[in-house]
Amino acid sequence: MIELKNISIRYGSFTAVHDLNVEIRDGEFFTFLGPSGCGKTTTLRAIAGFETPAAGTITAFGRDLSGLLPEERGLGFVFQNYALFPSMSVYENIAFGLKAHKVPKKEILPRVQAIAEKTGITEHLHKKITELSGGQQQRIAIARALVLEPKVLLMDEPLSNLDAKLRVSTREEIRKLQRALGITTIYVTHDQEEAMAISDRIAVFNVGRIEQVASPKEIYNHPANAAVARFIGDINCLGGTAKQELRQTLGCGDDELLFIRPHKVRITKQPQSTPGSSELAAVIDSFEFLGAYTKIIAKTPDNCPITALMFGSETEFAVGETVYVQFRHADVLALREG
Repeated sequence: MIELKNISIRYGSFTAVHDLNVEIRDGEFFTFLGPSGCGKTTTLRAIAGFETPAAGTITAFGRDLSGLLPEERGLGFVFQNYALFPSMSVYENIAFGLKAHKVPKKEILPRVQAIAEKTGITEHLHKKITELSGGQQQRIAIARALVLEPKVLLMDEPLSNLDAKLRVSTREEIRKLQRALGITTIYVTHDQEEAMAISDRIAVFNVGRIEQVASPKEIYNHPANAAVARFIGDINCLGGTAKQELRQTLGCGDDELLFIRPHKVRITKQPQSTPGSSELAAVIDSFEFLGAYTKIIAKTPDNCPITALMFGSETEFAVGETVYVQFRHADVLALREG
């Protein structure tokens, strides 16, 4: 287990990470998720030994990492830009760390071949880095980290340089490899879909603090506060008359904001009020056809937008058309800012 206890990281008078506490379980795929500048990469670098916390302790498998150099921590690190040597072959890149750690020459070849097979790059061992695609380079960076047999793999936005389609296929490969090896992995990304797809648990970062640690389903369905709700997936923040009426109906406090996911909203041409639901008259403001579903934005009389997702061959609407927006009270999230 890796434990970060009361970690704070400062640069002069600026505090990048505030009193952070988190535990990462053995064999888990754990993701630090958040917008740029929220402290997630800084925290990862502190675990790796590239940053020194101003306060707090970091322990891994019962050992205090304080004062240990990066190479003494037994951790593998995959950088955002891969940090591969373009003048070297794939084999030489993977073997580089073994040579630096003075591994006997007779052990280097079989260890490189073994990790190349596990990561699916055996056929590329003789090639130069410049001959390979971004996805192949990414796998080589992982192989170079894993060949040292670390107990923990740290990955800092490793897919950020890939195009959208390749990101999806490569993240699936990373997850399969992690499961096969059973290695504890800490992964940093700003991409919420990526985090939701591959993580066992997620820590949602916001301005240097962790807002929530939970499984992807828990974070999506039960966000801890408004900051998490806004960041994870599309969501409507209800306002105007709808907000006031719902607060009375649901018994919410004045400091609570009301949210509803777009896929929980239904739009119809005729009123269909049902018990335990709200129904608002609205006008279609815009819509986008996105293949499997259509994204519709309707505005209430007090000019509050509500987004809905309509799937399949459901009724089509026109901009300017008067409609009825419906949602169940049970699907409304009442959350404080945090």
